[in-house]
Amino acid sequence: MKIKILFLVALCVSFARGQSIDFFTSGRLILGTHKERTASLDVGDIDNDGDMDVVVANGRHWAGQNRIFYNDGNGVFTVSKLLGDEQETSYSTELADFDNDGDLDVAVGNDMAPNYIFFNDGNGNFSKGPGFGEDYAPTRNIIIADIDGDGDADILITNRGKENEICLNDGTGNFSKSIGFGAKDDSTIDVEVVDMNADGHMDLILANRDDQPNYLYLNDGDLSFSKKIPFGTGKDITRSVAIADLDEDGHLDIVTANIGEPNVIYFGSASQTYERKIVYDPSDSESYSLSMGDLDLDGDIDIVIGNVGGPNAVFVNGQKGQNWEKIVLSDKKFSTYDIKVVDLNADGKLDIIESNSDEWNLYYFNRFVPKFP
Repeated sequence: MKIKILFLVALCVSFARGQSIDFFTSGRLILGTHKERTASLDVGDIDNDGDMDVVVANGRHWAGQNRIFYNDGNGVFTVSKLLGDEQETSYSTELADFDNDGDLDVAVGNDMAPNYIFFNDGNGNFSKGPGFGEDYAPTRNIIIADIDGDGDADILITNRGKENEICLNDGTGNFSKSIGFGAKDDSTIDVEVVDMNADGHMDLILANRDDQPNYLYLNDGDLSFSKKIPFGTGKDITRSVAIADLDEDGHLDIVTANIGEPNVIYFGSASQTYERKIVYDPSDSESYSLSMGDLDLDGDIDIVIGNVGGPNAVFVNGQKGQNWEKIVLSDKKFSTYDIKVVDLNADGKLDIIESNSDEWNLYYFNRFVPKFP
């Protein structure tokens, strides 16, 4: 009986993997009607009604208006509000409960302008709070993590061409203490915060542009990151990184999205080197963003890439990260600065949402339906 059950499970998984994922969008599945210089978005239950809302960062190098879009429960965003009463050069936004009051607040990172926290009243209404990080830095990204392990949400800032910052939360949403990380002239665009060597401390994985080497910085437990491990060719133009154990060998792998060169996975090992690699996207696309999740419900992690000047694509994981099936998301060639996977319509499948500069911000419903014999 056990053999028969195992055979049926294997057959069902094999059959599911043989099907293509189908994504659907339309003129209705957009975030508002504005075509703004959107650089980033984040998704979470902002108004505590049980569905996924969206905050959008607009502007990049030019002052733009940030916005919040509220989900009607079916993945349609019928209500929108402005975030703040002034326009800023916003490059990044993240949701987290910074003041530990049980709701999601918003952090906004700006290019050559102060960064700010916006506090949530619990119903999706926001008031401007304190700043964080160095004023008037060339901020490109902010990342949220409890990097010091004290139970609150800290903020990491990547500054292109200037020292990156870790802003430590005092537990109330104030960030008076900060420390630097990486080289002072790094052109860092993205950073992931993950315990890569399983020592209980959060490490940093940097994506650097401008032909600079990419590095994994190991945390010694006191937020000192003196030991660094390179990955990549040493002269990549990497715009985004993500971490997962794609080959299921117990070691975390590094996924890169590169500008004008193939996108590569660097597999982890017990020796903490990243020499074994595979090209999952051999194109020379201008890949600006990536996200990961199980899009086809087969138990492994797939990759979504956001491109500038070319179609965005899904890469479906096969044979534990050794084979990747490319599915073009649409024929649109927008400038996608950020892309996320999240279940927007509560149907148990991960959808895809794009932040596009000078175009509508689109999202795609995942219509994959496993069909078993």
